Amino acid sequence: MSARSKARKRALDMLYVAEVRDLPIADILATETVRHLDQPERASSWDYARQVVTGVEEARAEIDAVIVDHAQGWSIARMPVLDRCILRMGVWEIRFNADVPDGVAIAEAVELAQSLSTEESAGFVNGLLGAVAGGRAPSGRTVAGDQESR
Repeated sequence: MSARSKARKRALDMLYVAEVRDLPIADILATETVRHLDQPERASSWDYARQVVTGVEEARAEIDAVIVDHAQGWSIARMPVLDRCILRMGVWEIRFNADVPDGVAIAEAVELAQSLSTEESAGFVNGLLGAVAGGRAPSGRTVAGDQESR
């Protein structure tokens, strides 16, 4: 697993905990900063995880509006918390992080949904993020199935 993939998982963990426990992102980041300092072996994933979480939080209203615009009848509140967090990360990478190709952002989000969420989640995440990126993904496939080489 690449450092960026680990960072995405770590960012997802933070976003999920903040949402489920109704805690401010700043509190979650402070706790994770201490953990980062105590566990130097996890350093390779920390900077990008922090960047994702901070970016999602700063642009959350805009990200949520993009999700709702592409969700075809699904409100943010109706989505499972985990899927909502995965979608927010994916939209942030597509819309706000030019360093990550759209196909990689989609593939990574779909992988998280496949491994951590419901059977239907991967297809939902794939379709919505594909629409956000401007392309339609064939059923069951990511828009670009390439893997990140970082």
